[in-house]
Amino acid sequence: SQVCFIFSDFGKMQTVCNLLTEKLGASVTVGAPHFYHTPEAVDALRRQVCVAAVGNTRRKAQEVCRLFGQSLGKPLLIREEETKEWGGPRDAHPSDTSDSLTLQERIQNATVYASCRVSAVFEIKGKENKRNKLL
Repeated sequence: SQVCFIFSDFGKMQTVCNLLTEKLGASVTVGAPHFYHTPEAVDALRRQVCVAAVGNTRRKAQEVCRLFGQSLGKPLLIREEETKEWGGPRDAHPSDTSDSLTLQERIQNATVYASCRVSAVFEIKGKENKRNKLL
């Protein structure tokens, strides 16, 4: 008989496969894993990358403000300009069949990458504003 398992954690998958092989010996054959991402996981990745891009933009704007003796205020506009996602290694060969790939190559092929470009407009506060608030 054949049994299929779906794991969301690679470490747990390895532990279970090792346990089955150890306990059942030669009577069990563990096939090569098939990796995929659910639409929810890819969507969560997109959101995470966008939030990180906004955080990076804010930190850069704070550094620029410090350079000019200003302070960064609240965001006035944040716009997601572009989101890209791609998978697998950049040097993958179309002739590679899944049977001939190592486990590491399978993981690399199944890995999803994402990038996000954002633009943001922030309020800039002068040093006078801080002094006035203290008075």
